[in-house]
Amino acid sequence: MHAGAVIVPAVMAACERHGGSGADALAGMAVGIEVMCRLGLVAPKMVHKAGFHPTAVFGAMGAAAAVARALRLNARQIVDAFGIAGSMASGIIEYLAEGTSTKRMHAGWAAQSGLRAALLARAGFSGPRTVFEGVHGFFRGFANTLPHDFSALTGDFGSHWVARALAFKLYPCGTMTHPYIDCARRLGAKLKADDVVEMVCDVGEGTVHRLWEPLAAKQAPNNGYAGKFSTPYCIATGFVRGNVGLADFTDAAVQEPAVVALAGKVGYRIDPDNPYPKNFTGHIRATLRGGRVVEERQPHMRGGAHEPLTRKDIETKFLLNARHGGYDDARAQAALKAAAGVFGGRIDLSALRG
Repeated sequence: MHAGAVIVPAVMAACERHGGSGADALAGMAVGIEVMCRLGLVAPKMVHKAGFHPTAVFGAMGAAAAVARALRLNARQIVDAFGIAGSMASGIIEYLAEGTSTKRMHAGWAAQSGLRAALLARAGFSGPRTVFEGVHGFFRGFANTLPHDFSALTGDFGSHWVARALAFKLYPCGTMTHPYIDCARRLGAKLKADDVVEMVCDVGEGTVHRLWEPLAAKQAPNNGYAGKFSTPYCIATGFVRGNVGLADFTDAAVQEPAVVALAGKVGYRIDPDNPYPKNFTGHIRATLRGGRVVEERQPHMRGGAHEPLTRKDIETKFLLNARHGGYDDARAQAALKAAAGVFGGRIDLSALRG
């Protein structure tokens, strides 16, 4: 789930419009992300199995909690906010069939749903108190189940923070691909693409159906969205371009000849000892002209507890996103500087909007 993409914009919008402080915003983010993560532990994988996108449906509830805390709603208003958000949550995963755009709107849709639910509750609009556990409630509707144990949600809330185990997503594609991108970037810094004969990746069997097969299609994705789920394309992009950002997942970007040519040299072999899904690792074995072999390994996904991102990593991603959104270098740098002090008092995002 993309918790930050849902919770942060909902809280920032609420606080700027309705006078929340930086401290309230941070508290709201912490609560909302925690609620969103814990909801995913009540009936693991069942929401996805039922055909819904967890970011979309859990996100609406998490955003409602986040805004409710940021705007200091009372207990009854918080209950109503959850009840209202339950009727606003939505998001099916049929985008997988054709790689359509709907997944990209789910985080924003969930954010606005949670925000609207909290504001309605604050104004006195009511929602069902049994939104989670009811016979026709959230889990029955979105997970085809009716849990009797909600300890994963409420048991040690406030004393143990599940959100501390979250990873900061460095690249805008499937997380299982990230360690391979890291390996490819390191290879690209010391090798030339034309010197590469082939690159073979050791992979977990559970990743093959989504990220590697059919191999010919993954080596030449037919649109930008398909590129997000192609490990060969992501590896070639990291190698050739030196990084992977939103601009690399346009329909034009996936057609760049140099990247397509290298992606066609990327294959895989199943490693029976690969720890997936308990850990996401990367290993690329590159064979060069003349027979020399160069290998790179990444033992885990960067951005999580094993290896938190550096400040430079985060700022680089911010700048890539800003430039993709149309900012020139000067405006992107100014936005980065303004963002550094955004929680210092009352939330004011006018400088970021330019």
